[in-house]
Amino acid sequence: MPHSTQPVLTGRCYCGATTFTTTQEPQVVSYCHCEDCRRATGGPVAAFAAFEEGDVNFEPDEGHEVTVTPGVTRTFCASCGSSLTGRYDYLPDQVYISLGVIDQANELAPEMHSHAASRLTWLHIHDDLEQLPTSARSKLKTGVE
Repeated sequence: MPHSTQPVLTGRCYCGATTFTTTQEPQVVSYCHCEDCRRATGGPVAAFAAFEEGDVNFEPDEGHEVTVTPGVTRTFCASCGSSLTGRYDYLPDQVYISLGVIDQANELAPEMHSHAASRLTWLHIHDDLEQLPTSARSKLKTGVE
Protein backbone atom coordinates (compact mmCIF):
# COMPACT_ATOMS: atom_id res chain seq x y z
CA MET A 1 0.00 0.00 0.00
CA PRO A 2 1.59 3.35 -0.99
CA HIS A 3 2.14 6.07 1.59
CA SER A 4 -0.35 8.91 1.52
CA THR A 5 1.03 12.40 0.99
CA GLN A 6 -1.56 14.05 3.23
CA PRO A 7 -0.71 14.38 6.95
CA VAL A 8 -2.50 11.87 9.13
CA LEU A 9 -1.12 13.35 12.34
CA THR A 10 0.33 16.73 13.19
CA GLY A 11 1.87 18.24 16.27
CA ARG A 12 3.95 20.95 17.81
CA CYS A 13 5.97 21.82 20.86
CA TYR A 14 4.62 24.16 23.54
CA CYS A 15 5.85 27.37 21.86
CA GLY A 16 5.17 26.23 18.28
CA ALA A 17 8.77 26.63 17.10
CA THR A 18 8.97 22.91 16.26
CA THR A 19 6.19 21.24 14.29
CA PHE A 20 5.86 17.80 12.76
CA THR A 21 3.68 15.82 10.42
CA THR A 22 3.35 12.18 9.49
CA THR A 23 1.37 10.48 6.78
CA GLN A 24 1.20 7.23 8.75
CA GLU A 25 -0.71 5.97 11.76
CA PRO A 26 1.43 4.98 14.78
CA GLN A 27 2.80 1.46 14.90
CA VAL A 28 1.94 1.25 18.59
CA VAL A 29 0.93 3.58 21.44
CA SER A 30 2.04 2.87 24.99
CA TYR A 31 2.28 4.25 28.48
CA CYS A 32 5.72 4.06 30.06
CA HIS A 33 6.16 4.15 33.82
CA CYS A 34 9.96 4.05 33.96
CA GLU A 35 11.78 6.76 35.88
CA ASP A 36 13.76 7.80 32.80
CA CYS A 37 10.61 8.58 30.79
CA ARG A 38 8.94 10.31 33.73
CA ARG A 39 11.93 12.61 34.17
CA ALA A 40 12.18 13.34 30.44
CA THR A 41 8.50 14.26 30.13
CA GLY A 42 7.91 15.77 33.56
CA GLY A 43 4.79 13.70 34.16
CA PRO A 44 3.90 10.86 36.56
CA VAL A 45 3.61 8.59 33.53
CA ALA A 46 4.75 9.05 29.95
CA ALA A 47 2.80 8.09 26.86
CA PHE A 48 4.31 7.73 23.40
CA ALA A 49 3.31 6.85 19.86
CA ALA A 50 5.84 4.89 17.78
CA PHE A 51 6.48 5.57 14.12
CA GLU A 52 8.86 4.22 11.54
CA GLU A 53 11.93 6.45 11.55
CA GLY A 54 11.41 7.96 8.09
CA ASP A 55 7.66 8.56 8.43
CA VAL A 56 7.84 11.74 10.54
CA ASN A 57 8.89 15.15 9.23
CA PHE A 58 10.03 17.80 11.74
CA GLU A 59 10.23 21.52 10.92
CA PRO A 60 12.66 23.14 11.17
CA ASP A 61 14.28 20.14 12.93
CA GLU A 62 13.88 18.01 16.08
CA GLY A 63 15.59 20.51 18.31
CA HIS A 64 18.14 19.67 20.98
CA GLU A 65 19.35 16.06 21.32
CA VAL A 66 20.17 14.67 24.78
CA THR A 67 21.54 11.29 25.85
CA VAL A 68 21.58 10.69 29.60
CA THR A 69 20.87 6.97 29.69
CA PRO A 70 23.17 4.90 27.42
CA GLY A 71 21.26 3.68 24.36
CA VAL A 72 18.50 6.28 24.73
CA THR A 73 18.46 9.55 22.80
CA ARG A 74 15.74 12.13 23.36
CA THR A 75 14.98 15.38 21.60
CA PHE A 76 13.53 18.56 23.04
CA CYS A 77 12.44 21.81 21.42
CA ALA A 78 15.47 24.13 21.35
CA SER A 79 13.22 27.10 22.21
CA CYS A 80 10.83 25.92 24.93
CA GLY A 81 12.25 22.53 25.99
CA SER A 82 9.14 20.45 25.23
CA SER A 83 9.82 16.72 25.17
CA LEU A 84 9.47 15.63 21.56
CA THR A 85 10.98 12.24 20.82
CA GLY A 86 12.75 9.22 22.18
CA ARG A 87 14.91 6.76 20.29
CA TYR A 88 16.07 3.52 21.83
CA ASP A 89 18.95 1.40 20.52
CA TYR A 90 16.97 -1.73 21.39
CA LEU A 91 14.05 -0.52 19.22
CA PRO A 92 15.84 0.35 15.97
CA ASP A 93 14.21 2.23 13.11
CA GLN A 94 11.48 3.67 15.34
CA VAL A 95 10.94 7.14 16.74
CA TYR A 96 8.69 7.57 19.79
CA ILE A 97 6.80 10.86 19.95
CA SER A 98 5.36 12.14 23.23
CA LEU A 99 1.56 11.97 23.01
CA GLY A 100 1.17 15.37 24.64
CA VAL A 101 2.61 17.17 21.59
CA ILE A 102 0.45 15.34 19.02
CA ASP A 103 -2.58 17.39 17.97
CA GLN A 104 -4.73 14.25 17.58
CA ALA A 105 -3.66 12.70 20.93
CA ASN A 106 -7.29 12.18 21.91
CA GLU A 107 -7.57 9.63 19.10
CA LEU A 108 -4.45 7.68 20.16
CA ALA A 109 -5.36 5.59 23.18
CA PRO A 110 -2.46 3.60 24.66
CA GLU A 111 -2.49 -0.14 24.05
CA MET A 112 -0.32 -1.27 26.99
CA HIS A 113 1.66 -0.21 30.04
CA SER A 114 5.45 -0.62 29.86
CA HIS A 115 7.56 -0.80 33.04
CA ALA A 116 4.42 -1.14 35.15
CA ALA A 117 6.54 -2.38 38.08
CA SER A 118 8.02 1.14 38.22
CA ARG A 119 4.60 2.83 38.40
CA LEU A 120 4.27 5.45 41.11
CA THR A 121 2.33 3.78 43.92
CA TRP A 122 -0.26 6.55 44.13
CA LEU A 123 -0.97 6.58 40.38
CA HIS A 124 -4.04 4.54 39.47
CA ILE A 125 -5.01 4.24 35.83
CA HIS A 126 -8.04 1.99 35.69
CA ASP A 127 -8.04 0.16 32.38
CA ASP A 128 -7.84 -3.38 31.07
CA LEU A 129 -4.55 -2.89 29.24
CA GLU A 130 -1.72 -5.35 29.61
CA GLN A 131 0.64 -4.34 32.43
CA LEU A 132 4.15 -5.39 31.45
CA PRO A 133 6.37 -5.26 34.55
CA THR A 134 9.50 -4.22 32.61
CA SER A 135 10.30 -3.34 29.02
CA ALA A 136 7.77 -4.18 26.36
CA ARG A 137 10.41 -4.07 23.64
CA SER A 138 9.12 -7.03 21.64
CA LYS A 139 5.59 -5.66 21.59
CA LEU A 140 6.68 -2.08 21.05
CA LYS A 141 8.70 -2.98 17.97
CA THR A 142 5.79 -4.58 16.19
CA GLY A 143 2.71 -3.43 18.07
CA VAL A 144 1.69 -7.08 18.48
CA GLU A 145 2.91 -10.16 20.30
